[in-house]
Amino acid sequence: MTEQRRGSPCGTSPSGPPAQARFPADAEAASDARRYVREVLAHDDERRMTDDQLDDVLLIVSELVTNAYRYGTEPGDFVLVTVLTTTESVRIEVDDPRRRRPHLRSESGERGRGRGLHIVDALAARWDVDDRPFGKKVWAEVAR
Repeated sequence: MTEQRRGSPCGTSPSGPPAQARFPADAEAASDARRYVREVLAHDDERRMTDDQLDDVLLIVSELVTNAYRYGTEPGDFVLVTVLTTTESVRIEVDDPRRRRPHLRSESGERGRGRGLHIVDALAARWDVDDRPFGKKVWAEVAR
């Protein structure tokens, strides 16, 4: 039996095929995914980002992976994080095994949750959800 490492890469070339890594769906997934995306983008020498752009990308990664973990998985599941880069943007995709689509919730000062997609909506140039046969992909793009 093969043991799954945290952030096991499926491909890592930012200028070629998309860089992808699977993360166990647990409370550490968001921080592991942020670390992974930071590393992928650090090797993207031809397409440097400002610190503010990188911060935006990493916050989006955190929000999308947290949503996938909390609402799109069950114990034993994984989330897949894909990084696609062009000279114009960085696209982050997060796949999970549930077809339940995320939605913007009305803001409430009483609730400690439900602000993640508002953050993504504010920081991303665009974002959306694509259905897959066995789940969904939530993606967001940040302009360079």
